[in-house]
Amino acid sequence: MTPDRPLRADARRNRERLLAVAEEVFAARGTGASTEEIARQAGVGIGTVFRHFPTKEALLAAVFLGRLERLGERARELSAAAEPGPAFFGFFALVVDQASAKNAFADALEQAGVDVEGVTSGVSGQLGEALGELLHRAQEDGAVRADLGVAELKALLVGASRAVEFAGDPETRARTLAVFLDGLRPTSG
Repeated sequence: MTPDRPLRADARRNRERLLAVAEEVFAARGTGASTEEIARQAGVGIGTVFRHFPTKEALLAAVFLGRLERLGERARELSAAAEPGPAFFGFFALVVDQASAKNAFADALEQAGVDVEGVTSGVSGQLGEALGELLHRAQEDGAVRADLGVAELKALLVGASRAVEFAGDPETRARTLAVFLDGLRPTSG
């Protein structure tokens, strides 16, 4: 496959199906799930998997990038919401909720020697822009403290994600997230 040539319709469908199935399998079984299992559940041969993704790491990276792209798309959608505050806080909670899966992908790629920042640089930039717009709208609305920038927001998302992941039981997770969300609101006085 050359990057300049578009995929045939059937090849494009196979690729999309592989990505969807891989995401489901990795979510259910963890990033250690085999490419053979993914091929079997996608209804294709292992050769088809490797034709689209030469290594398991390439498949993991593609699934990871897809997740980040969808987060960026969701942030862009929410930045146009009629109520920017609830949209912002809902997005923050969504990112934290999905963090353990994202962290598992990033950790698996790093353990395989993949430069995660290099692989995600383009998507991360787009996600950062979308986050910035979402943050700006929520700040203009008075829902989020004005002294927060995108760099701090990203750090808080990472911190909240790891903290909630560490918290364990659902009640502790919810209270931990609430503390982070309260800290994002403007202070009175």
